[in-house]
Amino acid sequence: MGDIEAPDAARPGQSVLLSVLPSKEFVSSRKGMLLIAEVALSLVSFVCFAASTAAAFVTVPLLEFLAALFLLFAYSTKFNERFKGFLWPLMDFMRCVTASIIFFIISIIAVSKYSDGSSKAAGIFGFVATIVFALDFYLIFNELASFLKQGGESNDEPSRQQDEFSDSDSD
Repeated sequence: MGDIEAPDAARPGQSVLLSVLPSKEFVSSRKGMLLIAEVALSLVSFVCFAASTAAAFVTVPLLEFLAALFLLFAYSTKFNERFKGFLWPLMDFMRCVTASIIFFIISIIAVSKYSDGSSKAAGIFGFVATIVFALDFYLIFNELASFLKQGGESNDEPSRQQDEFSDSDSD
């Protein structure tokens, strides 16, 4: 009798786990899909670089993985809305620009200089990550440019304003 727990006893652990996971709405959004792709590609290229002879380049994918994971968590839990002092879109833009440039450089070096298979795989995943990061910074740049063309009349972040405009267009 005493060793069988009530079905409701497992709920607190599940609710903690569900509060950490991104919401379905965010995961299905364009920004959510890009951040998940950035996290996955950075992790895979990190593992490939760690297993290769080009292990000197392991730092870049690790840092980009952690930065993308933090922003995925921040955007999905609306952590960024609580801290208005940070310029979240600009910080995300700078992260994507630097990541795409550095991933491109280390991918070229990994593919051309090293001959083992894991270095080549890391280079290929690095090129794909370059494309994903470049697409993300292009989309962020367009959001920031449209926000600045409007004169920055609102205190809302550009990504939030675009979501509001797309919702009003569907009405």
